[in-house]
Amino acid sequence: MTVTLTEKASSKLRTFLEGNTITGIRVGVKSGGCNGYEYALNLVKEAKNEDVCFEQDNVLIYVDPNSVSLLDGVVIDFVDSLTQGGFTFTNPNATQTCGCGKSFATANCGSQAASCG
Repeated sequence: MTVTLTEKASSKLRTFLEGNTITGIRVGVKSGGCNGYEYALNLVKEAKNEDVCFEQDNVLIYVDPNSVSLLDGVVIDFVDSLTQGGFTFTNPNATQTCGCGKSFATANCGSQAASCG
């Protein structure tokens, strides 16, 4: 299981975490979006018991266990441009993505994502 943060994403997340009670980020996938799945990225105070946990660049990353297979190999970046701002996801498991990069589909689950998993 790998979720990788780019240098920009790590730097941005560390600024959120400095001097705060938040300990890390929780990454997951939920049903929704225009392709069936939506990425979820939240700042959290602690891991849930079932989370898969690891650290990169002094950022604790907690992954929802139901999302592990869908997020394996994902690269999280931070973009700040005239047309787009925020965290972006590059997912090798995705067979389709939307224009904003916030939702995706896989070969096994498309628009009926709610029934998959």
